Formats: sequence, structure tokens, C-alpha cells
Amino acid sequence: MPYNPYDPEKSDFIPVLSPVAAAITGLIFIFFTYQIVGGLITLALFGFDLENAPVNGFRFMTSLGQFLFILAPALLLSHLVYRNITDIIRIKLPGWKEIAVFVAGMLIIIPLMQELVTVQNYIIDVIIKSVPVLESVKAVFDELSKTLEGTYLKLISADNLFELSWVVFIIAFTPAICEEVLFRGFIQKSFEFRMKPLWAAVITSIFFGMYHFNPFGLFALILLSFYIGFSAYKSDSIFIPMILHFLNNFITVSVFYALGDTELLDPTAVPEGEILYSVINVVLLSVLFIFFLYIVNKNYHKIKGGNDDMSEV
Repeated sequence: MPYNPYDPEKSDFIPVLSPVAAAITGLIFIFFTYQIVGGLITLALFGFDLENAPVNGFRFMTSLGQFLFILAPALLLSHLVYRNITDIIRIKLPGWKEIAVFVAGMLIIIPLMQELVTVQNYIIDVIIKSVPVLESVKAVFDELSKTLEGTYLKLISADNLFELSWVVFIIAFTPAICEEVLFRGFIQKSFEFRMKPLWAAVITSIFFGMYHFNPFGLFALILLSFYIGFSAYKSDSIFIPMILHFLNNFITVSVFYALGDTELLDPTAVPEGEILYSVINVVLLSVLFIFFLYIVNKNYHKIKGGNDDMSEV
């Protein structure tokens, strides 16, 4: 069962804000610090032409910005609101069986995300063609996507294994630590105090997807985030979400380094003639994914010990 901040025998844990208010306040505050303050600092240092900025300097600021403007505020808010960083952030070592189960689930979620992106963007194209007035809106998002892709390519490209290790630190390790402490720690745990954990994970995932400013990969991000949120609640450990987040980003970096395939980073590319194949894959993988979640949820006590069902809260 999740730790109860309202336990009268633990009055030192009573929050100074409503948990939902704390979560929303945290999202707004950290959005401002990271996206606005961090963005202004980046522009002051490198100017508007980020694609021609010194790559290592840009990478360093990207990583430093996450530690300063995501991780640090999340820890500070956990202390100020709840006076208990350890339980809010879920700082507890998981068992190796727990880790193995959720890592195995990534074998389903990663291909499902890829097919979901294809189907989502095919549907967007169909809607745009049937409603011409939306063409201008799509054009704006296309330009945004190209800008983000160019910046991301700058961060992810590596010429040797030493540089690749630096890229892995920036793209995989840093967000796995900082974003998970915020979203699966402070935000989702706050929501869990006021609603069922299923809805806490869903709402947190929607915010997570929106936070990344990637409309063409929105549903895939929400799906991944929900799975990570599910793992956070079941294990009550922040380390499993960190591992899953790291693995997802590490695979992207590694495949790009090995193949140099820019289509992996282009969420607007919808292969013609393959949409039916993608739809079938989405349906089959979704059924498999739901079945996997059901089995894990019902049998988690055999892995972790005790009785912890996501439907009971």
C-alpha cells in the first residue's frame, strides 16, 4: 500500500498544500524554470542559431539545465510540501525480479510505440486532407518538428565511442534521473494521495507527454509514461522507472549511432502502403500489452511479497 501522508501517528508528514495543488504547482513552477528560465539562459549563451552552437557546450547546458531546473526543484518541493523526500520520491531499492519483469515489458512497449506513432500521424494526415484549413496549423507543427529534430540530431550524433558515452549521459542518463524524480516521484505520488493509482499514472502521463513538446509522438510518449508510472506504483521504487526511461533512450541513441537512420527521429514520416500492417500491429501489441499488465498486476505479490493490487486504491 502507498504511504499515507494523513496518518495521524505521522503528523510530521502532513503536507502544507493539498497533494493535487502541490502537483499542479510543481508542474507550473518547474515548467517555468526549465523551459523559460533555462531557455533564456541557453539563448543568452548560444544565440538563436542552436544548430551551429558549440556541440559540447550545448550538451553540457542541456544536462546541467535538467539537474538545476528539474531535479533540484522536484527535491526541494518534496521537502517543502511533504517534509519527506524519501517516501515521496520512492527512494527504495527494488528486487532483481521486479526489475527483470518490467524490463521484459519494454520488449512489447517499444515496438508498440513505434507503430502507434505511424498510425497517429497517418490519421493526422487524413484529417488534414479532409479539412484544408488545418494545413496552416500542420505547417507550424512541421516547422517545430524540424527545429526540434535538428537540435536533437546535434545532441545525439557521435563520431566515436567516447563521444557516444557522453551522448548517452546527456540523452539517457540525465533525463532518466531528473524527469523520473519529478514525474514518477513528486507529481505521480502527489496524485496518488487523492485518487486511484491508475488515474494518477494516467494524468501524470498526459502531463509528461505534453511536457516534451512533441505532438507527433504524443500518444507514444503518454503510453510509455503510463507503463513507467505503473512500474513506479507497483514497485514503489524510483529506480525501476529510471531504468526503464534510461533503456528507452539508450536504445534510441545506440540504434542511431549504429545505423545513422534519421527516419528514427522523424515522427512525421508515414510509410505509404504500410498503414494496415501498422494498425494490425498496434491492435495485437496493445492486446499483448494489456494482458501483460493484467498478469503483472495480479501476480505482483509473488514477485515482491504482500498484497498490492492497483485496483484496490
